[in-house]
Amino acid sequence: MIVYGITNCNTVKKALDWLKENNVQYEFHDFKKLGISSEKLEEWDKKAGYEKFLNKQGLTWKQLDATLKESIKTNKDALQLLQQKTSMIKRPVIEHNGKLLFGFNEETYKTELL
Repeated sequence: MIVYGITNCNTVKKALDWLKENNVQYEFHDFKKLGISSEKLEEWDKKAGYEKFLNKQGLTWKQLDATLKESIKTNKDALQLLQQKTSMIKRPVIEHNGKLLFGFNEETYKTELL
């Protein structure tokens, strides 16, 4: 299992705490330190659609220039932006047994990870 996120994100902290409390082993990939490859974003897009992991509720999206927001017309546009601004990726992203989980939801984690 790989958990993607950034260490100073409260939602990521909640998820990692939950995983530790439930003795779930994971590898952590920090977007800020390691970035994210275009291949990985394309893989997620094929599995789930970029709309699932483009966080339009976050500060990074809200601070974007309106014309830049409006220019996101295709998945290619969105994925390029997400690679440049990894803070706009909904966190955490968990890859587990071929599935993707976005954000922290305790009930989903119980069902999918235990």
